[in-house]
Amino acid sequence: MQVKGFSAAAVKAGIKYQNRLDLGLIYSETPAIAAGVFTTSVVKAAPVLLDMERLRSGQAQAIVVNSGNANACTGENGMNMARAVGKLVAESLHINEELVQVASTGVIGAQLDITPFAQAMPSLAAALSPEGFADLARAIMTTDTVPKTASAKITIDGKKVNLWACAKGAGMIMPNMATMLCFAVTDANITQSALQAIVSSGTELSFNRITIDGDTSTNDTVLCLANGAAENTLIDESCPEALAVFQKALHSMFKDLAKQIVRDGEGATKLVAIRVEEAATETEAVAAARTIANSPLVKTAFFGEDANWGRIIAALGRSGATFQPEHVAIAFDDALLVEHGFGLGKAAEDAASLVLKQKEFVVIVRLGAGSEQGEVLTCDFSYDYVKINADYRS
Repeated sequence: MQVKGFSAAAVKAGIKYQNRLDLGLIYSETPAIAAGVFTTSVVKAAPVLLDMERLRSGQAQAIVVNSGNANACTGENGMNMARAVGKLVAESLHINEELVQVASTGVIGAQLDITPFAQAMPSLAAALSPEGFADLARAIMTTDTVPKTASAKITIDGKKVNLWACAKGAGMIMPNMATMLCFAVTDANITQSALQAIVSSGTELSFNRITIDGDTSTNDTVLCLANGAAENTLIDESCPEALAVFQKALHSMFKDLAKQIVRDGEGATKLVAIRVEEAATETEAVAAARTIANSPLVKTAFFGEDANWGRIIAALGRSGATFQPEHVAIAFDDALLVEHGFGLGKAAEDAASLVLKQKEFVVIVRLGAGSEQGEVLTCDFSYDYVKINADYRS
């Protein structure tokens, strides 16, 4: 789909591999309102530090992103390279350098060579097109097996508003956030404060509720640009109805992308939702779900299609959630496996094992401690996860 006033492109720059799209660009014809959320890791890549600094203005006009090299843990030279890449974009597009956001993904600790960027930038800028977003989604992939995109069309005060987003991520995925990048564009007319609030809350309810392997990265970035080309009535806190419509659309896209990330987890064969119900607080529900979702023993049991509920309740016990073991119930979809803290026997395990053969299912844990709930998406650990990460740098 097209978003008014935005174009994108991607080229094969040869940053790490030859003959694959690895350098992408998003461009707005006019400076856009910008909002972002970044990794909470103390170790932040150079592009993240640069973007956080530039985002204080609340505006951006371009996003340049490369795969193959994370430009993380690269010191002063890494910052210089991030600025140099942004400058190349600014010069090619004839825009203010401070309006260029820079993102990178790939191997941590390798110095960035500016040469392929400089050689590719003229062709990248020349390739910009309203139809270029599909190529952009492919250019940001690393160990991803498929591109991940989402879009939405809404109406605000009679004006058609378009939204589009892409994401990458398949490993080193764990809130807050993950080794993931997400770029969203919209032609909505919205205030920066409203956009930032929606992006932040949307990230919390989507990308911060997934895990593949429990590892937070150095480059995690969510960026959203809104250029106002739809010419709808300005969306802000004083227009709750319009705000709600826009928020629902963007949040739905983020949740869709988060689900795509987990489904494409490195070596994953199953997509699993861990839903904790009847918790004392939502915070405890999410913490309990996350602990179960991150357990290597639980995840390997999913891969082996073994209804080993003991691993689930053991993980629950170290989650920090308030509960009494004798009140716990566990079910796989509709197959009740544990009630009042006790297993229901072989027939129940056999029924649960059938659920585990599915590609997608829900693990429901009821704590009997309150009325709050929380959910985290995860996947299984397979042999391929180890193989992929054992030789990631080769």
